Amino acid sequence: MARMSYLDAGRRALTEEMERDPAVWALGEDLGRGGVFGQYRGLQEMFGKDRVADTPISEACILGAAVGAAMTGTRPVVEMRFSDFALCAVDELVNQAAKARFMFGGQSRVPLVVREPIGMWRSSAAQHSQSLEAWYAHVPGLVVLCPATPADALGMLKSAIRCDDPVVLMEHKNLWALEGEVPEGEHLVPLGRAETVRAGRDLTLVTWSAMRQPCLKAAEALARDGIEVEVIDLRSLWPWDRDAVMESVARTGRLLVVHEAVAVAGFGAEIAASVAEALHPQLKTAVRRLGAPRIPIAYAPPMEDEVRVSEAKIIETARAMLAPERAG
Repeated sequence: MARMSYLDAGRRALTEEMERDPAVWALGEDLGRGGVFGQYRGLQEMFGKDRVADTPISEACILGAAVGAAMTGTRPVVEMRFSDFALCAVDELVNQAAKARFMFGGQSRVPLVVREPIGMWRSSAAQHSQSLEAWYAHVPGLVVLCPATPADALGMLKSAIRCDDPVVLMEHKNLWALEGEVPEGEHLVPLGRAETVRAGRDLTLVTWSAMRQPCLKAAEALARDGIEVEVIDLRSLWPWDRDAVMESVARTGRLLVVHEAVAVAGFGAEIAASVAEALHPQLKTAVRRLGAPRIPIAYAPPMEDEVRVSEAKIIETARAMLAPERAG
């Protein structure tokens, strides 16, 4: 095992895949100087400007070119800088990349990866802080991934590059500096498989991306009071690991879904509805969701914190879900 940051794990993944397969290349704004966050630093010097390509400031141009390149035999890795800006290229992704395999009767695939940094980043305000993963999970033809650890940042990017369908890889900006253990050698994370990161008997807590850490801290705090929370990092939103979630909730009888994105129409609603439909007789209490309110994210830190899903809110909600039984 090696210890590295989430950012460095992603850079290692891309380096390894570019060394393994000459059809893999990267394109986006400012990649030559390392990218906005430094996640491409040194790659242009290593692979040249043809394979780490700087582009005009036009998201539609970048993604449109990548779709064509993918359909003609290469495997582009597209940098969108911020998920908010990727909306300028939503037609190319949603109406072209996602539909091509179906519309051409399986004769053409679009094996590209779109990297979209998501989430709240201190004082980045409403146009640089959104988590839009539910938008893409709604679109048939797209694979949607949200790695939360350095090991997953490595293994999921590598698996995404090898996938023959278009992948939206959403990397949380607050995780770039997160350090963790990463396996040496070849490391691939299967797409569509969740990770149970903490076992528990009283409540199933399903989350993804940067919410993994506060959820684990909340579970540890609750354990000191004898409440054992099972924490599942979904990792892949589409396909999502229904079996892992259903098996856990069938045991605990309770489900809390936690995500940073706006709660209204968030992907947590899909999980909540699916569990309620399948396991209603086995539920001990109503399924609950925790997400951001439906308001723009403010620039001022105190107002930003009001929107944030915190460890304290997770603990409060979990206690409320167990309150009737504990009172009895």
